[in-house]
Amino acid sequence: MRSASRFVGILGWPLEHTLSPVIHNVAFRTLSLDWTYLAFPVPPERLGEAIGGLRALGGEGANVTMPHKQTVIPLLDDLSGDARVVGAVNTIQRIGDRLFGHNTDVDGFREFVAEESGVSVEGKTCVVLGAGGAARAIVRALDQLGVAGITVVGRRPEVAAEVTTAAGPGLARGAPWSEAVDRAGEADVIVNCTPAGMTGEDVLPGASFGPGQLVLDLIYQPPTTPLLDHARAAGAVAWGGLGMLVLQAAASFGIWTGLEPPVDVMSAAAVRAIGSTGGAHVPKELEQGMES
Repeated sequence: MRSASRFVGILGWPLEHTLSPVIHNVAFRTLSLDWTYLAFPVPPERLGEAIGGLRALGGEGANVTMPHKQTVIPLLDDLSGDARVVGAVNTIQRIGDRLFGHNTDVDGFREFVAEESGVSVEGKTCVVLGAGGAARAIVRALDQLGVAGITVVGRRPEVAAEVTTAAGPGLARGAPWSEAVDRAGEADVIVNCTPAGMTGEDVLPGASFGPGQLVLDLIYQPPTTPLLDHARAAGAVAWGGLGMLVLQAAASFGIWTGLEPPVDVMSAAAVRAIGSTGGAHVPKELEQGMES
């Protein structure tokens, strides 16, 4: 990295498996930008120092991942509407000497469902599994997509109920985990926002799926999960999380650079990194190039 280079990065703890440097650096090269994307492992107790360093060193911004998405908020100067409603930040933008927080998880999920999933969710009923920060972003995006109703299923009902505030009044409700299988069987759209599936666990054992349902799992590594396998076998449309990851990265890229992100190239780099499409859209000409 030359002294004139601009830099962005990702702040998280730990960061062993992040795909973000791969996705963003190929985009910078494609557009001939003298930018570099770096990974910054930052333990929770040093987050304030890291944000101070970003200000002092003149970084253009950063992505923020677990466990910092909520705790970074008091360290910033202002928030976008989505970040304020969701209560979490995954993208920091520097404008002058001020740092602004955004939530492009909302953008990535919304764009994937609207443009890539092949299913319209307008007027549909939805079940969101999990009650963490990711679930809040998904609830916000589903509201923006015009769904008819959202049920947030969590192991702690009071936390699930709080997540529903990311949607408009009366649109979402909470439910206990004991109702997860039944709720999913009745819904048009199911979104898994829990880590279940990363190690082969089935988040909805015994659930019944069928044609006409859309099943989305935010997990992208491994590229498929028991939830997705069972849904596909029953005729449902099912997607893993890689496409959503790429589109949230593309939204961050646009915020920082003001340029149209090369999404196809970013998708191809992500697919190459994990060895499977996992829901990422890759044009055939790039798929062929990836085989070399």
